[in-house]
Amino acid sequence: MKPPAFEYVAPATLDEAVMALADDDAMILAGGQSLVPMLNFRLLAPTCLVDITRIADLDYIKDWNGGLRIGALARHHTLETSSLVKERFPVLHAAMRLVAHLAIRNRGTIGGSLCHADPAAELPGLALLLEAELQTTKRTIAAAEFFDGALTSVLEQGEILTEIRLPALPVGTGWAFEEFARRSGDFALAGVGVLVGSDTRITAIGANETPIRLKRAEALCKDLSKMDAIVRSAREEVSPNSDLHGSADYRRHLIGVLTKRALTAARERTA
Repeated sequence: MKPPAFEYVAPATLDEAVMALADDDAMILAGGQSLVPMLNFRLLAPTCLVDITRIADLDYIKDWNGGLRIGALARHHTLETSSLVKERFPVLHAAMRLVAHLAIRNRGTIGGSLCHADPAAELPGLALLLEAELQTTKRTIAAAEFFDGALTSVLEQGEILTEIRLPALPVGTGWAFEEFARRSGDFALAGVGVLVGSDTRITAIGANETPIRLKRAEALCKDLSKMDAIVRSAREEVSPNSDLHGSADYRRHLIGVLTKRALTAARERTA
C-alpha cells in the first residue's frame, strides 16, 4: 500500500516547524511508527508532513529537581536503556521493554506515542501514572488533561509537544507495570501500572477510550488486605470496548487480575 500524495518539509527549528503547520491539513512526523502505517492504509490524508526529527534540541534526558525532563524526540529505546530513567523511574524503564519490538523502539519517540494517544499504548498510561507535565510550544498540560479520547489529544493545530516532565517520586516508592498481550510485541489487551508509598496510584490501559486513573480502587488501598474489594472496584471503574481480540467482559476481568498482580509486586518493592 502507498500513502496519498503530500508535501514534505524538514524544519531545523521549532519556529520553522510551527510555521509549516499553519496549514490545517499539515501533520507532524516524528518517529513515524504509527503515522506511516495509517498513511499507507489511507486512514489519514495530510497535505503536508512536517518532519521534526532534525530539531536536535528535542532529544534529551535531563535532571529536573530529582525528577526528569525528557525531550519529545527521545526514543523508546533510549528510555529503556537510560541509567537515569532506571534509577529514578524504574516502572518506566521496565515498561519500555514491553513496547512493540526493538525495531519499533529504536524509531518510536515518547512525544509521538503520547500525541498518538492510543489508549492501549504504554506511554500514555505511564504519563498518567507518573503525573507528568507536558510542555508544548503554547502551554503546560497535565497528563490527566492531555488525552481527549481514543487517538485524540487536546493539542491544537500548530501546537507541538516539546518536553515531558516527570516529578520526583518519594523515596521508597514501590512500583509495578503488568500487561497482557497475546504475543510478545502485540498491543496489550489490558495493562495496569501501580505506585505504592506515601500515596497509591493505579492506572489502566486498554480499558477505556483513554488511559484512566482508578481513583476508587486507589482509595481502598489504605488496607491492602482488602484485595478482593480493590479488584472488584478496579473492574467496575473501567469501560472497555469489545473487538475481535477480546470482549469487554474479558478485558474487565484482565484489569482485575493485573491490578492484583501489580499491587502485590509493588508492595514487595516498597523500601
